[in-house]
Amino acid sequence: MENRTTGYNLIIDTGDNTFSYDDVGEGKEPVIFIHGFPFDKSMWMPQMEFLKASHRVIAYDINGFGKSVNNDNLGSIVGFAEDLIKLMDVLNISKAIICGLSMGGYIALNAVKRFPGRFSALILADTQCGADTPEAKENRYKTIEQVKNEGISSFGEGFIKKAFCKNTFETKNELVKRITKIVMLNPAKTITGGLTALAERYETCSALDKIHIPTLIICGKEDELTPVEKSEVMHKGIKNSELKIIDEAGHLSNLEQPEEFNRYVGEFLKNRI
Repeated sequence: MENRTTGYNLIIDTGDNTFSYDDVGEGKEPVIFIHGFPFDKSMWMPQMEFLKASHRVIAYDINGFGKSVNNDNLGSIVGFAEDLIKLMDVLNISKAIICGLSMGGYIALNAVKRFPGRFSALILADTQCGADTPEAKENRYKTIEQVKNEGISSFGEGFIKKAFCKNTFETKNELVKRITKIVMLNPAKTITGGLTALAERYETCSALDKIHIPTLIICGKEDELTPVEKSEVMHKGIKNSELKIIDEAGHLSNLEQPEEFNRYVGEFLKNRI
């Protein structure tokens, strides 16, 4: 068995970029978690803690987010997917199970489409396969100009209001505060770069029928940003996929209802390692 460094907040150089990542637990095929925009790898801590006793689990900060080096390249979903493959290569991972939420789901779908032989199973959480509509793209670019002119405060406050469901705001104040802090710590160029990557992403709906690996789709019932209908489209398009809807959860279902999210993921993984 090759030498492997384990722990939290590790640093790895892939040649193009330097990434911060967590790598804990043991297992034949690791589960790699890809965070959403505009968060960091810490959003997966409930899943890492739950699975590390039975699986090797990895979470990393996407290029420019969290503790990963924030270079001046804006990045793209295509580029982020290539980063994932390079990260796997440097870690000597030939095949993995990937789980992406929101933008992490866009990256996962892009990677599975272009590098199908590298993945053995797929988990898509609170995400979608469609590209931005012209109106949505226009709104993202308006937000980019707002962030450039006014900073990220207004954007961050508005985003958080849409990210969580009503029940979370009323009962999980510490969670809301923690995620708000993560969002607000992003430099303006990370927010504008991420928004550009989202606005310019390609659709992957037309490639859903080519996904032949086991797939689990999870969505918060009250997700405003990627509503349940978007998950239903993917469920219909990916043969033999599973769809789980989580009550009293919005866009961050893995944090809002971690026990239920973990149960679905655990059951899905049980016979696949």
